[in-house]
Amino acid sequence: MDSGAIRRRLALGAAVLAASGALALVGSGTAQAAADGTCAGHEVRTLPFSTGVTHVYKHDGYVCAVTVARHPGAPQTMSVSVQARGSRPVVDEGRYRHLAGPVSVHAGHRCVWIRGSVGTASRSSGWILC
Repeated sequence: MDSGAIRRRLALGAAVLAASGALALVGSGTAQAAADGTCAGHEVRTLPFSTGVTHVYKHDGYVCAVTVARHPGAPQTMSVSVQARGSRPVVDEGRYRHLAGPVSVHAGHRCVWIRGSVGTASRSSGWILC
């Protein structure tokens, strides 16, 4: 087999692998975070609590959430999670100054459960957007 045939086979194998990986991400509800720290779409819910608020957005079957601290400044424990019914939750948790997230899942027409926390206070939505 000549070197041109080997290169073509390697290129075809890489293309098949990339396509299958992209399909696996779309179908599994894997997290997709916006590069600029915001969610696409329109806001469909706000989940306020004493130390922060979780904003929920929806766009083209995706549900995205971000938790914002009421009093930003020193790093504090914050989290946000989005779970489509039948899938595992996608979580962003850590010590942040201002916000946790965004986290996003492809929910399609499935219900989602949103959770947000700042410090010791938190809020959970129950199943929504069904």
